Amino acid sequence: MEKQSVKKSFWHKLFGTTPNDGNMQPREAIAYSITGIGQNFICTIIGSYLTIFMTDALLMADAKIGKTTGATAVALLMLFTRIYDALNDPIMGSIVDRTRTKWGKCRPYLKWMAIPIGLVTIACFLPVYNSTAKSFIIISVIYVIWSMVYTVADVPYWGLSTAMTNNTNIRGNLLTVARLCCTIGAGAVTVFVPIITSAVTAKYKDADGVLIAANSAANAHTLKWTYFICAVVLVVVSMPMFFYGFKNTRERYTTDTTPPSLGHNLGLLFKNDQLLLILLSGILGAARTVYMYTGSLYFAKYVLGNEAVYSILTILVVPGGAIATVLIPWFTKHLGKKKTYIYVHALGAVVMFAMYFIGRNGGYNNSSNLLWLAIGFVLLGLPQGINNVITYAMIGDTVEYLEWKTGERAEGICFSMQTFINKIGMAVGAFIGVMAYGISGISPSDPYNTVTPEGSEKLWAVLILSGAISMVATIIPMLFYKVTESKQREYVKEIEERKAAKAAKTAE
Repeated sequence: MEKQSVKKSFWHKLFGTTPNDGNMQPREAIAYSITGIGQNFICTIIGSYLTIFMTDALLMADAKIGKTTGATAVALLMLFTRIYDALNDPIMGSIVDRTRTKWGKCRPYLKWMAIPIGLVTIACFLPVYNSTAKSFIIISVIYVIWSMVYTVADVPYWGLSTAMTNNTNIRGNLLTVARLCCTIGAGAVTVFVPIITSAVTAKYKDADGVLIAANSAANAHTLKWTYFICAVVLVVVSMPMFFYGFKNTRERYTTDTTPPSLGHNLGLLFKNDQLLLILLSGILGAARTVYMYTGSLYFAKYVLGNEAVYSILTILVVPGGAIATVLIPWFTKHLGKKKTYIYVHALGAVVMFAMYFIGRNGGYNNSSNLLWLAIGFVLLGLPQGINNVITYAMIGDTVEYLEWKTGERAEGICFSMQTFINKIGMAVGAFIGVMAYGISGISPSDPYNTVTPEGSEKLWAVLILSGAISMVATIIPMLFYKVTESKQREYVKEIEERKAAKAAKTAE
């Protein structure tokens, strides 16, 4: 009994909850976070590896798709599909706000969409595709379907956090742990998949790790099956996590008013001026983590000579991100969410500009510079870790701001803006990475003769400078953001007073 008591008090201390007080309990927060791991297994295998599956495993980078190069076609597919998908998020948010079930309005989507997401994810990596325009069209259609199916689960998942608790501190702790788990899920996929693909294709390369042109077809065939198997394994592991999250969470703070129409919800969105500032900041910061997307995998694979180096780059970001995530409650307590957000992105901009000048003109191959670049990647984990959590918490605060301002919560439409931001970031990250790959002139079939100093320099400049500029841009809208922690508590207090007064009047 004593051990159980100690364990219980630890979890309550971690999440800031109180036993049996009718509010969110640790079991729910843990279940919510586990769902995030599974969600990011799925999201990362698509977001990080579908592009390289198409360009290198299917050899579309060397093909012509219509009147354009394969690399350009893949880049445009990633960009426009994600933008189209992002535009669907407000629609899905409105659907969530209109949902009424015995389980709530957010939770049921975790149950309903788990299997469809898994099946469509596997369909994206079927090993029957090739470099033809027909295969490109088929994958494009399936990818569009995947993005829509994923949205149906993603928007309500993040909206669920505001329905579980309306306490900004508890919600901040919940999202801190959940985003840390999401980072673990994404990080595991990002680290291990390149190690696996590098190992299974090593026999097709020379002693320096460069692909032998004569082995190009065999290498591509092996990559196709490797990515397919990885996708199947991740789907099988992820599906139970969605169901576990559905079963072990509870919605408490929702509205029983008449479900709003999409037009009404969009009107609420534009009334939430503080949320729009977060949205603008996210769009301007879309390229801030481009170094974590496919472009860096291309850089590691062809310029540095080993795609497993991409795993090392990812691991370097993890310590800074983990430390930042753990320290978010301390930062927000002493600085507040707004200042924390601004300060870490200013740091990120300085670090990325410094990294560009250290690595330019082949400096990334200089052993004396490697330590400084490694430190730079560790430091970049700070804005990434902070951003992964704090924007969700700030959007949660704007839900109460909107309710205080209009009397309506609209969690779905509000949190659809976070998924909108995420998808714009993925779109821009993939687009920049694949376009930089195409501009560099590298051929996956013959890297020995196509990897040049000039092309490598272009790849480095695009990947680092785009991120540095985006770090600066994302700060600007947040200078006008005004929902502080004290303001949020005032909003919640006034909302509760209004509800109490309305209940008393109804009773009379």
